[in-house]
Amino acid sequence: MAEYPDYKIAVIGVPFDEKSSFMRGASGGPAAIREVSTGKCYCGYTESGVNLEEDTILVDLGDVDTSGDPDKTFALTEKAVAGVLAKDAVPVVLGGDHSITYPIIKAFSRVYPELDILHFDAHTDLYSALYGDRLSHACPFARILEDGLIRNLVQVGVRAVTAEHRQTAARHGVRMYEMKDLKEPVRLKFANPLYVSFDLDALDPAFAPGVSHHEPGGLSTRQAIDIIQNLEARIVGMDIVELNPLRDPARITAAAAFKLLKETAGKIAASRK
Repeated sequence: MAEYPDYKIAVIGVPFDEKSSFMRGASGGPAAIREVSTGKCYCGYTESGVNLEEDTILVDLGDVDTSGDPDKTFALTEKAVAGVLAKDAVPVVLGGDHSITYPIIKAFSRVYPELDILHFDAHTDLYSALYGDRLSHACPFARILEDGLIRNLVQVGVRAVTAEHRQTAARHGVRMYEMKDLKEPVRLKFANPLYVSFDLDALDPAFAPGVSHHEPGGLSTRQAIDIIQNLEARIVGMDIVELNPLRDPARITAAAAFKLLKETAGKIAASRK
């Protein structure tokens, strides 16, 4: 990974999809997001007026080495995130499947013992295990809650919830904003430092076809951006996961991912001035 002496926000890629339960391809996510970010149509200004090229120092630290086994990948991911946090900077991690959030939050928990998570997803990712794998991309938040790594978990956009998920959520005090109940704009406030985990299948497939698990009836890109822009919170980190470029020929989903990254980075930059 590249070395930079000074930065405020750092992008890290984790091109890993070995914990995907249905379809591989999310390992291409980091490269796909980077590709759309470098086109001539790119504008450094966010909708709120923050200029990411002048108002902060945002760097790309490259990719974690994912050539080894999953345990090694998770350890290197945790180490990379810890290195950014040690510089009092904000990591933005590009996946990769959602299993990578578990090692990311392990690193965060050592710096932020009072951490909240805002989780955008069609799925709760609260399985105790899926097909015998406790580290599946369907399980990271079950592990995070079991280990006591965070204080509060809020999930937005979920629409594939099982009885097991509801029991786990109730046991740990998880707050769910299910799509079937979203009648008004969602306005959220967090007292603790906030980590945002964004699974792109939170978006309706009409807005994000480039994911492995299509779950109709989701958020529009505009709804998701509005939720982030209106957050009352100090955002200390983010991941954007589950982009499968093999299902994204027009790069619609990659563009949405980059837009979410930009608007969140702008909010982070404005709060850290």
